[in-house]
Amino acid sequence: MFATFQPGDSLLHRLSAGVKILLVCGLIVALTVAIREPWHVLPALGLTVALYVVGRIRPRAAWDQLRPVLPVLTAILLLQWLVADLDTALRVCGALLVAISVAALVALTTRVSDMLDSVTRAARPLRHVGVSPDRVALVLVLTVRAIPLLAAQLRQVTEARKARGLGMSVRALVVPTVLGALTTADQLGDALAARGVDD
Repeated sequence: MFATFQPGDSLLHRLSAGVKILLVCGLIVALTVAIREPWHVLPALGLTVALYVVGRIRPRAAWDQLRPVLPVLTAILLLQWLVADLDTALRVCGALLVAISVAALVALTTRVSDMLDSVTRAARPLRHVGVSPDRVALVLVLTVRAIPLLAAQLRQVTEARKARGLGMSVRALVVPTVLGALTTADQLGDALAARGVDD
């Protein structure tokens, strides 16, 4: 979900946004449950690569989805290795990598407006329990917009960490990234409140 929509006429492009969202959710759940051993990650990644080929996504565009999250996945891998074991670390990070890649594929083959329309339509029955479909769509918009912002923040922190010679310090990576994310969230909340969204 870090790149913009890539126009095309592949099978994935022609599928409706609602169907793709349901399929990707089901696929992520299935793969997460199915990955019981570290080697199970390999067929899951193979399936993901096959889906990118079906969607006719260029390798560069696919790489752009993974590059921003590699430092975070590396940190998670090291943390899981320390608190659990290497097998658990590989399974967890492998499942996360597959989930991120498949979700990114949906973003690459689906216009944001189509996703929002599908979510709004699906949320209409929630009106009966007091949930506004438009608010649900707004949350999705903010989520989609926040991902590239956080990715950019992570890149800036990584570059600053390298410039200061802090090496593989997880603290030097996580703390500024979290603080930057909280600052952005506060600013966004103030902007929404100024426009009466919280009324």
